[in-house]
Amino acid sequence: MSESATDAVHPRFLRKPRHYVNALKVALVQLSVGPDKAKNLAAAVSEIHKAKEKGAQLVALPECFNSPYGTKYFEEYAEEVPSGLTSRTLSQAAAEAGVCVVGGTLPERRGAALYNTCTVWGGRGELLATHRKMHLFDIDIPNKITFKESEVLSAGDQITTFDYQGIKIGIGICYDLRFSEMAHLMAKQGCSLLIYPGAFNMTTGPKHWELLARARANDEQLWVALVSPARDTTAGYVAWGHSLLVDPWATVVDQLSEGPGTLVADVDLNVVEEVRSQIPIRVQRRTDIYDTIQKK
Repeated sequence: MSESATDAVHPRFLRKPRHYVNALKVALVQLSVGPDKAKNLAAAVSEIHKAKEKGAQLVALPECFNSPYGTKYFEEYAEEVPSGLTSRTLSQAAAEAGVCVVGGTLPERRGAALYNTCTVWGGRGELLATHRKMHLFDIDIPNKITFKESEVLSAGDQITTFDYQGIKIGIGICYDLRFSEMAHLMAKQGCSLLIYPGAFNMTTGPKHWELLARARANDEQLWVALVSPARDTTAGYVAWGHSLLVDPWATVVDQLSEGPGTLVADVDLNVVEEVRSQIPIRVQRRTDIYDTIQKK
């Protein structure tokens, strides 16, 4: 696209530069994940502290950051929440760094059931939220990928939001991203930012990873962050990578490539109200004809 075409169609280019007076600095950590849980946890803790040194107030980790991703690993790596090693480690790291930690996901054991679970920890190490993946990744793309999480995992049944520093944030996990109704319900609850730890693969990643992030941001006029593990071509499940942050205009603000790295950026909350006031779809919905409701 030419420079003139971009200027003509994109309202962000019409805005005056602003100082970030109503912003949250976030860090999306794209970790290399291997079979050694202790090394995975140590790497996560190290990156949390490095992100703090860069000014981050919230640090988000990827899906299955403490274990390889795959149905054969869930039982072996599963822990209880919040008493397990991974929860205790994240709680301590959040408290020591004084940041909010969106703890990617871990395989959670809860009674006889296993879940793919995200824990969120406040700056004093307190547990702010627990989200269990609602939509299990059961797909079959011939000659590309077949995967069935439901063979091992149970599905969560709750919409999950939390407040941090006066900001309402919603959590989804990977496949949850495909379900716009879930994002809409989080937006209706007042969320300005949605965070999805995820591990799209080499088939769905290039097709839909960025597309879905921008769609959710555009639909709900809010910020969307996707956090992936780094790509490991020797793993049984190869992640796409490309962790990214999308603003309420559906513009990709920043994006990593496939390797390990950390994306640090300001989530400017003024942009949320800017978009919603200029394109007021939230008050223009015909809820006399259709609606999206939460049943639980």
